[in-house]
Amino acid sequence: MQLHERLNEQTKQKLNELKKQNKHKTEQYSKREILELMGVNRPTYKRVRGAIRRK
Repeated sequence: MQLHERLNEQTKQKLNELKKQNKHKTEQYSKREILELMGVNRPTYKRVRGAIRRK
């Protein structure tokens, strides 16, 4: 017995509505925004004689 056989009609309709809503919520990010989210432009640090210095 599969999942779609166990669900009633009302639950099936709700699931289909959720699927439709999720497809329309795709956001387009620019290359600059993606790099910012990845943290490419964050300051970098290194250890020098036990002290942490910024590069």
